[in-house]
Amino acid sequence: MSSWQLLSWILFAFILLRFYPRELLPRLLQISGYQHLVFASAVALTLLWSVRAGIAPGLELFFLGVTTLVLCHGWRIAIWISCLPLLLLMLFGVIDWPDGGAFALTTFVLPGLFSYAVFVWSYHYLSRHLFVYIFVAGFISAALTICVKILLTSLWFYTQFDYGWHTIYQNYTQLALL
Repeated sequence: MSSWQLLSWILFAFILLRFYPRELLPRLLQISGYQHLVFASAVALTLLWSVRAGIAPGLELFFLGVTTLVLCHGWRIAIWISCLPLLLLMLFGVIDWPDGGAFALTTFVLPGLFSYAVFVWSYHYLSRHLFVYIFVAGFISAALTICVKILLTSLWFYTQFDYGWHTIYQNYTQLALL
């Protein structure tokens, strides 16, 4: 495990503990409908993150689903829900254990925070209308969140792996334009 991987695990654990939603566990234990919603969200994310397509090994694209999760549950609960798919993907060998912290930071913690920031911005500065919510907080936020995720992952691959920036840019970062 490299120092970057260890640092990413420490930062991920710090964020999880610092922003722990105290209302999550009581709601999970008391409301069975909420249990179904949380675990269905986790299963859906596991399926979305399992299906990958890529050009170069390691530089895969997949559906994120983080914006939907953040809009449905809030950012603090969304990062805890995203931990279950992360654990399952590491257990099944889709993600290497040392890279789990970096995967968490670049896939759902920081992109989820960005998505939540776009939602808060649209809530405070734009009119409170259903179509504004759907298009700004939903669609535009999801598109920008994918771009943020691709940039974060590109930087991670550049610092950690044997890919040069040209390879990462040609095979991965350019796909953000789609």
